[in-house]
Amino acid sequence: MGLAAAVRTTRLLLPLITPDEAADMLAGRRRPAWHADYPREDDRDAASMISAGDPWGPRHVVRAFDGLVCGSIGFFGPPQDHDGVAETEVGYGLVEEARGRGVATEALRALLDETDRLGVRIRVSVRPDNADSIRVLAKCGFTDLRGTTDDGELVMVRPLPVRDTAPAAAGQAPGRAPGT
Repeated sequence: MGLAAAVRTTRLLLPLITPDEAADMLAGRRRPAWHADYPREDDRDAASMISAGDPWGPRHVVRAFDGLVCGSIGFFGPPQDHDGVAETEVGYGLVEEARGRGVATEALRALLDETDRLGVRIRVSVRPDNADSIRVLAKCGFTDLRGTTDDGELVMVRPLPVRDTAPAAAGQAPGRAPGT
C-alpha cells in the first residue's frame, strides 16, 4: 500500500520525518526550519518510531506561510487486519502557538483522504478530557467509540466512507439521486 512521502494541502506540507531528523529530535538538536517549541515530547516519541522508507511513519506538520515545522502527525505503523479490514492508528500534535487555527483538522483530513483512497480504516486514542482533540476528531468523522485503553483513553474509529460504485444515469453526477 502506498502513501506519498509528502502530502500537501493548501496551507500545509506533511513530509515523512527522515532518520537524520529523527536523530536530531531525539538528541535535542534543533534545526532552523523548526518552530522554537518543536519538537515537543510527543514529537520525540513519534521520532522514536521511525523506520527508514516506511510511508506509514511519523510526519512533520509544516506551515506553508512560514515554512516552520509546528507539529507532527502520522501512523503507528502499517495497516493490520482488524475484523477483515485494514486498519492502523494515527496520532498528532502541534506546538501551542499553532493550535486553534484548523491546522490539526487540515492535516488529519489530508492523511484521511490518502487512507480512504487505499481502503484503510483509522483509529485514534485520545484522553477524554482533551476536548480540542475530540473536536478535531468529530470534524474528521471519527464517530465510532470502540472502548478505552488501559490508560483510560478513548479509542475512536473513523468508518471507511461508502463508495458509490453504481453507474450514474445519463447526465447525472455520480453519487447524486435523480433530480438533485
